[in-house]
Amino acid sequence: MVGITSKIMIAEMRRQQKLSQSIVDGQTAISSGVTLTKPSQDVLSWVQLSEVGRSQAQQAAWQDNVKYGTTRASNAESNLSEINNLLVQAQELVTSTRNGSLNDTSRAAFVEKMSTLRTAVNELLNQKDYQGTPVFDDGQSVLVPVSRGLNLAVTGTKQEVSEGIDVDGTPMSIDAIFQQSIAAIQSGTDADVAASLKGVQAAQSHITVEQAKQGVRADRLETVGNRLTDVDINLKERQGDLESTDLQEVISRVQSQLLQLEAAQSAFARINKQTLFDLIS
Repeated sequence: MVGITSKIMIAEMRRQQKLSQSIVDGQTAISSGVTLTKPSQDVLSWVQLSEVGRSQAQQAAWQDNVKYGTTRASNAESNLSEINNLLVQAQELVTSTRNGSLNDTSRAAFVEKMSTLRTAVNELLNQKDYQGTPVFDDGQSVLVPVSRGLNLAVTGTKQEVSEGIDVDGTPMSIDAIFQQSIAAIQSGTDADVAASLKGVQAAQSHITVEQAKQGVRADRLETVGNRLTDVDINLKERQGDLESTDLQEVISRVQSQLLQLEAAQSAFARINKQTLFDLIS
């Protein structure tokens, strides 16, 4: 009889401990606004919450990729704009040499200016960011994963930007066009200068097209980024629905459990006051 009574008391102590822990969990839920903290509370909701968490982690990775791509696209747009400005200046210089009154000193000054523009354009084409990543990819555009099954090229290649420019049916690079212009200015032959001007104009038109293509890349990144933001908002709302607290229900349950615990502790205290003779009689 004493053994049976002892087991009953131990079981009651465990029941009170479990009830006390449930009260603590409820009070935590009320203060934090989060009810679902462990699988045993709601297995189905916990599984769904885990799936939401995995989706959020994947979304975060894609959003980081979009930010990376946007930064690279912005750098490419900036460099293309500067290259375009330099080619406009080159056109002005070549046009200025056709007035027929240049002496050797003036001609040498124009050659030096064209050489400086050429160097600046080459630096922009080969520029790297602070991490050592080229502004323009070399040979093939790097594809950046930004969503499930969607990989985007965020910049053009150096070759696309600077080569294959049609100058009267002949494909030329920007560097070759500058070289042609410099040689024409040095020769002083108007026909050569006029031909080199067509090359510079073709290069500038080519860069304008590349700017438009880069703008399309940037727009796609922005569209994907906005979509990822919308999905992230929906996931956060879903997460909130799964783990959020119904304050009225939790408060009511905690109050009821407090009453149960108080009554159980009171009864337990009265039992402990009894003598061994009382327990076995």
